[in-house]
Amino acid sequence: MSDANTLYLGGGNDGEVALRLRMANRHGLIAGATGTGKTVSLQVLAENFSRAGVPIFMADVKGDLSGLAKPGSANEKIDKRLKQLKIKDWSARPVPVVFWDLYGENGHPIRTTISEMGPLLLANLLELNATQEGVLYACFKIADDQGLLLLDLKDLRTLLTYIAENAKQFQKDYGNLAATSVAAIQRSLLVLEQQGAENFFGEPALKLDDLMQVDFSDAQGRASVAGGRTPGATGNGVVSVLDATKLLPKPRLYATFLLWLLAELFEQLPEVGDADKPKLVFFFDEAHLLFDNAPKALLEKIEQVVRLIRSKGVGVYFISQSPLDIPEDVLGQLGHRVQHALRAFTPKDQKAVKAAAQTFRARKGFDVESAITELGTGEALASVLDEKGSPTPVARILVRPPESRIGPLTDAERAEHMQRSPLKGRYDQAVDRESAYELLNKRGEQAAAAAEQQAAATPVKRGREPESMATAMAKSAARAIGSQIGRQIVRGVLGSLLGGGRR
Repeated sequence: MSDANTLYLGGGNDGEVALRLRMANRHGLIAGATGTGKTVSLQVLAENFSRAGVPIFMADVKGDLSGLAKPGSANEKIDKRLKQLKIKDWSARPVPVVFWDLYGENGHPIRTTISEMGPLLLANLLELNATQEGVLYACFKIADDQGLLLLDLKDLRTLLTYIAENAKQFQKDYGNLAATSVAAIQRSLLVLEQQGAENFFGEPALKLDDLMQVDFSDAQGRASVAGGRTPGATGNGVVSVLDATKLLPKPRLYATFLLWLLAELFEQLPEVGDADKPKLVFFFDEAHLLFDNAPKALLEKIEQVVRLIRSKGVGVYFISQSPLDIPEDVLGQLGHRVQHALRAFTPKDQKAVKAAAQTFRARKGFDVESAITELGTGEALASVLDEKGSPTPVARILVRPPESRIGPLTDAERAEHMQRSPLKGRYDQAVDRESAYELLNKRGEQAAAAAEQQAAATPVKRGREPESMATAMAKSAARAIGSQIGRQIVRGVLGSLLGGGRR
């Protein structure tokens, strides 16, 4: 069973399986076919981490995980499982939950800025080719050199128009910025806007500290959130649940957001060495979406971040149908494994079963491949890291029942929970401040005024004079801004050129 240093997952004839907290930042995998119990295993792990005072961030792709916010209820199946596992201290209780939503509908809005996203992830989101990606990198460099904050899509669109119309002036310092490439980026931005991604870029930008909180209750028993503890504190880690039901049909946006968040954690958190427990545990559901069609450069970045982020005290757990969904370089770093049933109806299925079996440390006399195809719902094969960091032999277990509700909240329950959220009002109101759009507008107006004064003071000459940089800027900014008026959205701060981190 769980104690101060372990998280109890379940047990069976092969003994009990409990994950050691000090090894929890060594990452893990929950795999299995649809309907075999992955969501319940995820819920059990989230409860365990929360009770141990570890904050969690997870994406809820089906809406089922919102039930973490309400106590569960015993039934015949749960009573039977409790009896099988000889659990006597089970009690129906929730964990502290904060709901998030990129669209701001079923949770607090999550926003970042164009600069914080950075050109690498943004290029992947926009599905740009190598040439177009190079132009996008140049845009970020120009914005950085000229002190232009890229905070939202409107800022980037305005800058792109300005660069396209003044490409010759920029060519010497930034290379060839082909109008066709700029136009392609603009079209991709339009598609992104139509998907609703404009809600994601802006201010107030997400503060990572709000994902790494521990709850406590005041004298009246009302739940709240704080970074420390007070007398009477429960010490439970807060579970941040991202409503991803609308994101799943937009896999690029879903994957890019999660990768951005992981990269931000990697860049901002200090090294902690071997801590007693993680600072944060990150669950990636539908993990295959992170890797499907990702370019090599991005896959290398993912592998690097996953390998190094454990030194920052962050554990990363992937949830997918098969280990084959995860690249080998990433899979090799996942020390904890919970494998639910897979079916072997086709040669591809058989390959997946064999691959899953090979990820476990063998147990004498135990046929892992056969067991994977025979597991029932709520059963799993499990292996965790021992005190020396070595995988334990594979064990067939019954997963313990969660203490929170299995299944989603109703709309009314979610609305009530949002009303009581300690983060209410912090992110709900969008903020609009001066950035590239406004600065280019001002520059254009000033340049236009200067050009008008110069024209008035200069005698009329025959023929056409070459257009000055100031005049070109005025025309460019006026055209770019005129096409964008009325589309005010929110913003954030300028980050570093390549990493996308804050300054």
